[in-house]
Amino acid sequence: MIYYVEDDRNIRELVVYALCSSGLAAEGFAEAGEFWEALRQEKPELVLLDIMLPGQDGVSILKELRENAATADLPVLMLTAKGSVYDKVVGLDSGADDYLAKPFEMVELISRVKALLRRSQGKQSTMLRIGSITIDDARHIVLVDGKSVTLTLKEYDLLLFLAQNCGFAFSREQLLSRIWGYDYGGGTRTVDVHIQTLRQKLGAAGGQIETVRGVGYRMRDGV
Repeated sequence: MIYYVEDDRNIRELVVYALCSSGLAAEGFAEAGEFWEALRQEKPELVLLDIMLPGQDGVSILKELRENAATADLPVLMLTAKGSVYDKVVGLDSGADDYLAKPFEMVELISRVKALLRRSQGKQSTMLRIGSITIDDARHIVLVDGKSVTLTLKEYDLLLFLAQNCGFAFSREQLLSRIWGYDYGGGTRTVDVHIQTLRQKLGAAGGQIETVRGVGYRMRDGV
C-alpha cells in the first residue's frame, strides 16, 4: 500500500489512479490528520508527501515519521510545486528518500516509486563491520560503537554500498546511478547532501567516509 498526502483533490485523485492502474495499491489523503489515522490502522510500504499542506505541512510529517522507530525507515518521496535547491535540500535533510517537483510526468513518478520499493524490499541479508560501524542488513540496522543510528532509506543504501566496496573510490555520478538509478535527474548535489547528513548521524565514525579530491567518495576501515 502507498499513501499519498496532497490537498489538491484533482492531483491526488490522478496520482492515486495512475498508481493503481500500474498495479500498485494506493490511497490518498487531503491532510495530515487523515494520514495519521490511516497509519494507525495499516503501515504502508511507501509514502508520497506534498510539502505545502493545510495544518501540518509535509516536512513536519516527514520529521515525525523519522522520529518514530516504527516508521523511521519508511520510504518517503516528496512531491511539491517548489523546485528550488533550498526546498529540495530541506526535504532531503529532513529524511526524504527522493524528491520530485511538480509538474511531473506520471511515468517518471511511477518509475521512482517502483525503484524505491525495489530497494526497500530487495536487500540481501548480510552483516558488515567497518571500523566502529556495524551494518545488519537482515534487520536494516546500523550501529556505531554498539549504539543504533537512524538513517533514511537512501542514506542506508549509500552507506551499505560504500561499506561493501570499502577502499574503492566512486564519483558522484557513479553513486547516483548505483543508489538512485540511471533515470534519476536530481543532480550530483543530492550525493553531497546525503554524504553530509550521513557523516553527521555517524558522529566520529563519519570520518570513515572520505572525500577523494577530483573523484568523489570512499569508505575506509577505521577512523
